Amino acid sequence: MPIINITSLDHEGVSVFATLTEAQLRNRKDSERGMFIAESPKVIRVALDAGYEPLALLCERKHIGGDAKDIIERCEGIPVYTGERELLARLTGYVLTRGVLCAMRRKAEPCVSEVCRGARRVVVIDGVVDTTNIGAIFRSAAALGIDGVLLTRNSCDPLNRRAVRVSMGSVFLVPWAWLDGPVSSLSPLGFRTVAMALTDNSVPIDHPALAREPRLAIVMGTEGDGLAAETIASTDYVARIPMAHGVDSLNVAAAAAVAFWELRAR
Repeated sequence: MPIINITSLDHEGVSVFATLTEAQLRNRKDSERGMFIAESPKVIRVALDAGYEPLALLCERKHIGGDAKDIIERCEGIPVYTGERELLARLTGYVLTRGVLCAMRRKAEPCVSEVCRGARRVVVIDGVVDTTNIGAIFRSAAALGIDGVLLTRNSCDPLNRRAVRVSMGSVFLVPWAWLDGPVSSLSPLGFRTVAMALTDNSVPIDHPALAREPRLAIVMGTEGDGLAAETIASTDYVARIPMAHGVDSLNVAAAAAVAFWELRAR
């Protein structure tokens, strides 16, 4: 295992951790050649267990024989760049969480039909761009029994560094795909759809009809404006979470957690 000590910020091998943008890492032209950054030993272990290929490690020197020891042993043959905490913070722009970053290869992206095959509950994330919200939605999806996640192209990439970190690696546990068609395109796959929105005809989220649906797609909208009117009109149901104390709505990540629990497959 090559341990490479870096003493300056211009070492060629560490550019993946410091100078490449999220768009450059993602490589839209060839997703299978794209990369992402997993941060913290726990998240890196989840990614390795899920079969993601490690390419390089960036690790504080003190963690080589500590928190990162088992990870380094599992990632035999890849370079391990190390240095003092202050240098690595200057390199990445922030103090590393638990002192370890891993550059990893993306997998081939599945299609919608693959993600939906055999699923009883999926979530459609429509236009959610905040990385923290994406990570939190994935974490709730994994914990509360959602079988798959579908994202519109104007949503944040689930393998964005912060989204991965906030999800605590849940983005590696729940299958996901980009949804290029309208929400109504899920109907031929056997799904009924429910839009989470405040409208005059929305029903409470605990409505019995929703619980009886064998296959249900829960559609969550943007942080600010929510779902577009045409999207709401195309769904089979519109549901709301009853509010108290004059509060009109929840943050999309919090609303997703409530919806996942209440609408879980019985």
